[in-house]
Amino acid sequence: MRKDNFTAEDHLYIQVSEGIEKMIAEEILKIGDKLPSVRVLSEEYGISMGTAFQAYYHLEGKGLIESRPKSGYYVRFNHRRYPELPKQIMPEQVSHDVSVKEMIASIYTDIAAATNVINLAMAVPDISLLPAAKLNKSVVYALRNSKDHCISYERTQGNFELRKQIAKLAFNWGGKINADEIVVTSGCLEAVTLCLRTVTVPGDTVAIECPTYFGISQAIESLGLKVVEINASSETGPDLDCLQKAIRKFPIKACVFVPNFNNPLGSCMPDEKKKKLVEIITKHNIPLIEDDIYGELYFGKNRPRTCKFYDSKGLVMHCSSLSKSLAPGYRIGWVIPGKFFEEVKGLKRGLDISCPTITQAAMAHFLENGRYEYHLKNLRRALYTQCLRYIQGIIQYFPEDTKISRPQGGFVLWVELNKKINAFKLRTEAIRHKISIVPGKIFSSGCSYSNFIRISFGKPWDDDADYGLMMLGRIIKKML
Repeated sequence: MRKDNFTAEDHLYIQVSEGIEKMIAEEILKIGDKLPSVRVLSEEYGISMGTAFQAYYHLEGKGLIESRPKSGYYVRFNHRRYPELPKQIMPEQVSHDVSVKEMIASIYTDIAAATNVINLAMAVPDISLLPAAKLNKSVVYALRNSKDHCISYERTQGNFELRKQIAKLAFNWGGKINADEIVVTSGCLEAVTLCLRTVTVPGDTVAIECPTYFGISQAIESLGLKVVEINASSETGPDLDCLQKAIRKFPIKACVFVPNFNNPLGSCMPDEKKKKLVEIITKHNIPLIEDDIYGELYFGKNRPRTCKFYDSKGLVMHCSSLSKSLAPGYRIGWVIPGKFFEEVKGLKRGLDISCPTITQAAMAHFLENGRYEYHLKNLRRALYTQCLRYIQGIIQYFPEDTKISRPQGGFVLWVELNKKINAFKLRTEAIRHKISIVPGKIFSSGCSYSNFIRISFGKPWDDDADYGLMMLGRIIKKML
C-alpha cells in the first residue's frame, strides 16, 4: 500500500478510500486480493482505527470491496469489468417534425397511476439526498423577513438577491456574470423554451443531439419547429463534424445541446470540444441554447466548463436550474441570454409576469446561508457511489450482452439490450412487477432505440433497488 499526499479539502477517510480506489482501478489491487487489516491500514496511513474502518465502509458502500466473516476485506469489483459502451445510432440527415408526445404521455400516466413502485424512471435525486430541513428554514425566513409576506409579484427578471447568488455560482465554471444579466425562470425547461421562442419562428429548423432529453423535443414540437438530429457519443457528446455538415445542408436557426452529462447518455463534452462548438456557431451566427442543468453534478475533482465560458459574442444562451441538485418542486431555473437578454425578458413578462415570490426568496436565503457547496459535495459522492452500485447490479443480473454507459456525472444510465428486446414492451411488463423504467425510443424521433432503456440511479442503493434490477434482468432473459 502506498501513502498519498493528503490535503485538508476532504475528510481523511475519503482521501484514504480514494487512494485505494485508484489502486483498484489501476489493478495494483486485483479482484480477489485481500486488503490490509484495519490495524495495518491505520498504521500505514497514520490514521486512527475508526478512520480506517470508515475508509473500508466507504469502499464497501461503492461495491468495490467486500468483508468476509473472520477473514477481512477483499477487492470485489474493478472498473475494467465494465461492459461495452452502447453503440451510436447514426440519425438520418433530414429536417423533420417531432412526434413523441403520445408515447411520453402514456409512460408518465402509467408512472403516476402506479403505487409502491420501485422508481428507476424519474431523473431526480431521491428526497433523502436533499436538505429538506434547511430548505424549510429558508422558506420560514423568507416569509418572516418579507415586507409584504411574499404575496406581491416579484420583478420579471427575478429576485435580485437570488440573481446575485446565481451569479456567484457561475464562478464554478469560470463565468464572470453580473446579476443584471440573468433572468429567473420556472425551471430549466422554461428557460430553454423562452430561448427557442426568442430565436426561432414556426417552421424553422433546430439542431439537437441524438439521443437527448425528451422535454427538449416536446418544447420544439410545441413551437412548430423542425429538428435535425446530430449523432452523439456516450462519452464526448455531439459529433461536431456531423453538425457542420448539417449547417451546410439546412438553414439551422439554433442549436440546443446539453454539453455536461447529457440525459440520457451521461456524456460530457471535453472543454476543448466546447470551445470548438462555440467557434462553429459563432462563425455561422447561430445561437446555441446550452442546457447545463447537470453541470454541478460531476464525479471528478473539477466542474467542467460551459460553452458560455468560451462565448465572446453573446450567442450562447446559458440555461440551468436547481431542480436536479436541490429542490425539484421549487421550480427555480434561470437563463443568461447574452445578446438576446431584452427579448427573453420581454417574453418572460408576457408569459407569466414573474416566477413565484416565495420560492425565489427562500432559494436566495438558502444559497447564501445553507452551505450549498457542502450539500453538493455530499450529493456528488452519493451519486457516484450509487452509479457504481447500479452498474454492478446490471452486470450481475442482466444478460451478458448488455451494454452500459459510463457517466461521469448526473444520475442516469443509458443501457443497450439485445436487439430482440422491445423496450416499450419491457416497460409494460416491468410496471406489472411494480418497477418503472424509461424506454429509449422517447429520446429521439428519428432514431429507433427500440432496444435501449434509461435507468436512473437517483435512488440510494438498497434492497428495493437490488430487487428491481434483479427482476428486470429476469424479465429481459424471459423475453429472450
